Amino acid sequence: MTLTLGITLGAIIALLALSAFFSGSETALTAVSKARMQQLEKNGDTRAGRVNELLESRDKLIGALLLGNNLVNILASALSTNILLNIFGDVGVAYATLIMTALVLVFSEVLPKTYALANSDQGALRIAPLVQLIVKLLSPFVAIVQFIVRLLLRLGGSRLGSEGNLLSPREDIRGTIELHHREGGVIKDDRDMLGGILNLDEMDIADVMVHRTDVIAVDADQPVEMAIEEILQSQFSRIPLWSGEPDNFSGVLHTRDLAKELARVKGQTKNIDLTKISTRPWFVPETTSLQDQLGAFLKRKTHFAVAVDEYGEVMGVVTLEDILEEIVGEISDEHDVDIVGLRQQPDGSTIIDGAIPIRDINRALDWHLPEDEATTIAGLVIHEARIIPDVGQVFTFHSFKFEVLGKQRNQLTSIRLTPVKLAAATRPTVAS
Repeated sequence: MTLTLGITLGAIIALLALSAFFSGSETALTAVSKARMQQLEKNGDTRAGRVNELLESRDKLIGALLLGNNLVNILASALSTNILLNIFGDVGVAYATLIMTALVLVFSEVLPKTYALANSDQGALRIAPLVQLIVKLLSPFVAIVQFIVRLLLRLGGSRLGSEGNLLSPREDIRGTIELHHREGGVIKDDRDMLGGILNLDEMDIADVMVHRTDVIAVDADQPVEMAIEEILQSQFSRIPLWSGEPDNFSGVLHTRDLAKELARVKGQTKNIDLTKISTRPWFVPETTSLQDQLGAFLKRKTHFAVAVDEYGEVMGVVTLEDILEEIVGEISDEHDVDIVGLRQQPDGSTIIDGAIPIRDINRALDWHLPEDEATTIAGLVIHEARIIPDVGQVFTFHSFKFEVLGKQRNQLTSIRLTPVKLAAATRPTVAS
């Protein structure tokens, strides 16, 4: 009797250990970093290759681990119930339930899963060969279980996998970056840069281009001396030339080519023909994604394009630098003129130039104003207000109070933004 009891207790302990193995394996393999496993396999780690093979058939993996886990848990509970029934009689069932629940919960669930979460990558690499063997051994039984589950789901009107992934790979990566930023693993500048790369496919040229009203262009029909003077006074290296009408771009002149020509004619500007040293403008649709346009810039080995709408009308210009700034932030050189567009005030509000893009504001102040409705902060106010507001009008939306400070014709030139919580906290009270 004593020998039989000892063997049964040893079997229960072994089954609990197996249950801990199955629980820990499930957690480690579901929490493992796929990107790291892919990189390790690429570097020649065979264990990482086994992990990736298991993850490719996740349904079989989870099914085998759950089958094994339930099998050992039920068997351990049955053995403990048998022992306690012989010792305490019918009340032994209650004792067995309480004891096994505590043992399974602590030693076979919480403890192994907590350890697996803290060491998911290392644990997955160690257990992958054994788990792969278990999956192969239990695969016939798992296939039967999966068939029954799919049949029941189909009878219930549900089709497994019909919805697809809720998150695209881009959103998955974006969420991971944001999570690491909140936990302190990624600094704000790195988060913005990585997010900017992911956003290139979601943004169009219209989101970053210099609008035609702000484009510096030179009349090619005016006296060449006056045209050259305008070009030299500009801080840009590429200047559009127009002929007849301001929107009729006939060429793009690089200041380097102008300098070479000035040297060739020994400063005799009257001997220079700007149209001959300029290049033909490259017209692109304003709806082109930034990712496609970046690839086109690299393929054509050029840095400048003119954006047009569906009717062929010029809407603005876009450069390679404009796209790169969406990734790395504002790029300034020794010739750039810094324009202060954000002025934070002592009372906590911020005065913003109306033409400042919303993306630049969000990046600079770590705000989350919507970027889909409009490109600039002035455009956002007009979109939300549904009118062109006058100076002094105040609106509240997106958790901010917007106060129009400046206006030129129909263009909002200056806006004060105050967070709603701050505005409520500083609102004067009237004594009764």
